[in-house]
Order: sequence, then C-alpha cells, then structure tokens
Amino acid sequence: MKAIKKRRIFEIIQVGKDHDVASITFDFFIAFVIFLNLFVTLFETFDQARRYMPILKTIELITLIIFAVEYVLRVWTAEYLYPKKSAARAKISFIFSFYGIIDLMSFLPYFLPIFFPAGVVTFRMFRVVRIFRLFRINTYYDAFNVITNVLRDKRDQIFSSVCILFILIIASSLFMYSLEHEVQPDKFQNAFSGVWWAVSTLLTVGYGDIYPVTNAGQIVGIIIAFLGVGTVAIPTGIISAGFVEQYTKLKSMADYSEEMNIRFFSLKVDEEHPWSHMLVEDLPLPPGIILAVISRGRKTIVPKGDVEIEPGDRLVFGAEGYKEEVGITLKELLLREGHPWAGKAIRDLDISRQTLIVMVRRNGKIIIPNGSLVLEARDEVIMYTKRDVRDSISFDV
Repeated sequence: MKAIKKRRIFEIIQVGKDHDVASITFDFFIAFVIFLNLFVTLFETFDQARRYMPILKTIELITLIIFAVEYVLRVWTAEYLYPKKSAARAKISFIFSFYGIIDLMSFLPYFLPIFFPAGVVTFRMFRVVRIFRLFRINTYYDAFNVITNVLRDKRDQIFSSVCILFILIIASSLFMYSLEHEVQPDKFQNAFSGVWWAVSTLLTVGYGDIYPVTNAGQIVGIIIAFLGVGTVAIPTGIISAGFVEQYTKLKSMADYSEEMNIRFFSLKVDEEHPWSHMLVEDLPLPPGIILAVISRGRKTIVPKGDVEIEPGDRLVFGAEGYKEEVGITLKELLLREGHPWAGKAIRDLDISRQTLIVMVRRNGKIIIPNGSLVLEARDEVIMYTKRDVRDSISFDV
C-alpha cells in the first residue's frame, strides 16, 4: 500500500497526462507559485513595496516552503524516475541533475542565513538563481519544448555558423589592431581591444567607445560591418527555419493521426508459435496490417523482409482504425471432446465463406490461425460470422 501511494505521488508531481486531474492541477498550481514567487522578488525592488513588505515576506516564505516540499517529494520518489537504478543511486542522480540543482537552489539560499548568519549578503545574491525555476515551466508545456528541440536538431549548423563568426572576430581584431595601434594606442592597446571593437561592429551594436580613425581602418570597418550583417543573420536564419520545420512536423503528425487513426497491438512469439523461425516476408499478415517493430530483449529491430522471427520476440503491429466507432460481434466456441472440428485443419472445415476464425486459445496461449492449423479438443475458437453457431457465446468488441 505504501509503494502504491508513493507511486501515485510520483505520478502527480510529474508532468500531467491526459485525464489525470490531480497531476494537471498540481502542474498549474506549481506554475502559479513560481510566477507568484518571481512577482514578489521583482516587486520588492520598488520603493512602494516597503509598506507591503510583511505581506510580501509571508508570501515569499510560503512559496519557498512549497518549493522545499516539492523538492523533498521528488527526491523521495526518484526511484520511479530512474527505474533502472537502485533507490539510493536514483536519489543521487536526481539531486545532481539539472532540474534537481535548480529545484534546490530555488529555496536553499533563503534558509541558509538561519544556519550561517555571517553570510547573509552572499546568500541574498544567490536568490537570483530562483529565476531558473522558470525552466520547470518548460517541462509542463510542450510549446516551450520547441526551442529546445530546434537547438538540438540544428546544433551542427549553429556550431558551424558560430565558428565562422568567431574566426571573423579574431581576424577583424588583428587587422584593426595592426592598423590603429600606432595612431591611437590608448584605444587599441592590445588585440583584446580589437576583439571588443569587432564584436560590437559585427553584431551591429556600435557603442562608439572605440572606432577607427585612419583611412585604412575605416575601410576595414566598413567591410566588417557589411560582413557582420550577413554573418550574424546565418544562425538567426537557421533557428527561424528550425522553428518552421518543427511546427510543420508537429502539424503533419497531428493531421496524419487524425486522417489515418492508426492503432497498435503486440504479440509474443514462443517456441511453439507457427511464426517462430519464419522470415518477416513470409508472415501471413491480413491486408491493412503491418509489422511495425520487433522487440527482442533490450533491442528494437526494424522488421526487414529477411529478418527471422525468433522465440521470445514481441511483434508490434499497426493497423488503420475504423473511421466510425462501429462495434463488431465475435463468437467464442469451446471445442469439446467429439466436436466435428476437433482434429481437422482449418482449411478442411465445412464453414461458410462469411465465417472467419480470428484466433485460437489453446492452454492459455493465443494462436494466430492459418489454413494448416489443426484444431484440438478444448481449443477456444474466436470467430467472426453472420451465422448462428451452436454452443457459441457472442461478445462485442
């Protein structure tokens, strides 16, 4: 019972799933507390806030206690976040994770002066770290994850453009230092002064504290300014294109799921299954059903035609769902001793063409039938038929 409650607490404090009212409510509550805490932190800097300081301090304390309780619950349930690790290692992994450090720093600096009064000023400086608590909002709403996905997908292109920009900055600073150092040594004292000028020029900021006065330096400055417009625009264009691709991908996936209504189901293959040691291309799959993946131990295999099905494999199938929610009535028939179907292959049964044997349950195992399957006494035969079958039980799916 304790494990069940602990598991439920973990589900609630994680990102809410559809129909989990408690978890979704918790997400909105924590998001509200985060923004309330940040509002208090910002409002305290105004002179008008002095008259409301007791109320603000109370709100701040309450919100930080909530953060502390949430952190303790996340550490306590970390074993479900890292199921492959032991309870102790899972707690350590969360404590030193990115979000674990953010959660800890969001409330710890407020309480440290209680134990270390001499470091009050230093600990107050750490209060700014709680702004990173906003990263938690990123986990609650998928819309905020888009920028993370874009940066991850376009990291190679962004890195290349940053390298080009870095090379241009170094080259520009050395050029300008060599041209302007003798004329204005107080401005271009060293190569770093040229780097500062190159950055402000390439990024089109142009603070005006350092600028070339020689004709050659001004010509180089004009060239660098033009190059800066195009160079800085490269990563901007990459990120913009990434946003468009990401949203297009999300929209296409949504449209595809609405149009096709794909359903998935799985099947475990044992040594006695007729598909055991059979090639994928030889599987007798009905029309409209595809073999999506093969789960073999810890491996996930793409089912190519020459892949052999092995005992223990779990086959995951995909099929197009029905456009309308129309129920189908199946019939279940238990073959007793002496039943005319017992001992006969399915292809030899005297049944109507409108009857289709869907599956056979034998000794607790499910068999996908084909024409050569020989039925045995005590088999449970599941069939679709429009005819009345004696001793059968009808059920809807």
